[in-house]
Amino acid sequence: MYERSSVVELAESLRSELDRYPLGGKLPSSRALVERYRVSPVTVSRALAQLAAEGLVVTRPGAGAYRAQPRTQTDPPGDTSWQEVSLSAEGAGDVVPRSVDASGVLVCLNTPPSGVIGLNSGYLHPAIQPERAMAAALARAGRRPGAWGRPPTEGLPELRDWFAREIGGAVGAGDVLVTAGGQSALTTALRALAPPGAPVLVESPTYPGLLAIARASGCRPVPVPVDAEGVRPELLAAAFEATGARVFVCQPLFQNPTGAVLSAARRPEVLRIARAAGAFVIEDDYARALAHEDAGPPPATLAAEDADGVVVHVRSLTKATSPSLRVGALAARGPVLDRLRAIQVVDTFFVPRPLQEAALELVGAPAWPRHLRSVAAELRHRRDVLAGALRRELPGLELAHLPAGGYQLWARIGEGGDDAAFAADALRAGVAVAPGRPFFCAEPPAAYVRMSFAGVSGPGELVEAVQRLRAVR
Repeated sequence: MYERSSVVELAESLRSELDRYPLGGKLPSSRALVERYRVSPVTVSRALAQLAAEGLVVTRPGAGAYRAQPRTQTDPPGDTSWQEVSLSAEGAGDVVPRSVDASGVLVCLNTPPSGVIGLNSGYLHPAIQPERAMAAALARAGRRPGAWGRPPTEGLPELRDWFAREIGGAVGAGDVLVTAGGQSALTTALRALAPPGAPVLVESPTYPGLLAIARASGCRPVPVPVDAEGVRPELLAAAFEATGARVFVCQPLFQNPTGAVLSAARRPEVLRIARAAGAFVIEDDYARALAHEDAGPPPATLAAEDADGVVVHVRSLTKATSPSLRVGALAARGPVLDRLRAIQVVDTFFVPRPLQEAALELVGAPAWPRHLRSVAAELRHRRDVLAGALRRELPGLELAHLPAGGYQLWARIGEGGDDAAFAADALRAGVAVAPGRPFFCAEPPAAYVRMSFAGVSGPGELVEAVQRLRAVR
């Protein structure tokens, strides 16, 4: 397995030595670079690809890599200032102006600079991804008959059946649509259920990507507070009555960012309240495969307990595998499924068949349950290491809830704290964290910060990160 740091270091070394070669001159062979820098051929290939992407070298299959000719600017740059007027006037007549603010999402997606420990990522580090199993699955998938043909628009029947069995209850393969990951599924669901200008009830705090989807669609997110047992039913009922909303989006299992699990007593209440309001519940089941080793059996999905088609279920394989395995599912029963299907076809046509075939190969392999057990043990260990280090070194950060699943800790900053200032100071100290403000669609009740323990190379980096953060407080 190649290390990203090795690729970065090799690319930097080659970049600094390019002046040794004439324009168009040939660089040393890959074999020579492997021997000189004592790295793998994969590292050399990726470093050269990085330089090629920067326009510094040109690679010629079978011939090698050459120093690229400098790019010349032949035409004067155009004037794009007119776009400012056009874009600002675009939503002038909208009831709720559509704004595309991806800052909260990018905080979690941005790759930290070299030397910075990333506690901001929402994905597993390559060290705990099932890379070998995914590579083998992709290789097998490519050899399947018809693997490169067009798939059914709803998805491969076998994959839809697998998702249906995972969701449980009365959900069948015919109720499932294969999507390009969870974010795509959420976008389709909101577009199908909430017209522009409509209120959408969301948990508070909640996943910033959901807020970005709602606002970009012209919807108005309305917060419903959560506590350690999930969303508060009495406030959910009041929000439905006050707004006339017809959609509530929630994460009943290991809620992001709090890690809360909707309690057994509240689960039927949420369904009853939504049904009485004539509303849909979008269940974002993003973390079911991220239960920790000490979590115990997880509760059933809300979709499995729903007899009346209230729940539109969303799930994805991405969080438990790789950010690049963007395969997920939407499940719904009743006429709403036709609307979901129509919007998905218009937006994406279908999920590429090789990716669906690879997903099928992966979840059907013996390595899949082994991987899930390994992730459950590793995430529990990392959670405990990070929580213990924070309690020892940063007692001013309050961890009100220790989650039994997911990949993050949600910490309250002490009285008078500022989450944005904390995040900026942390970055200067060499640690990337996610400030809490983007997780709220209204004024937050206090200052929070989210710290992920999944995106680092190991527990040692978590301890080092907290030691760096000690200088911030």
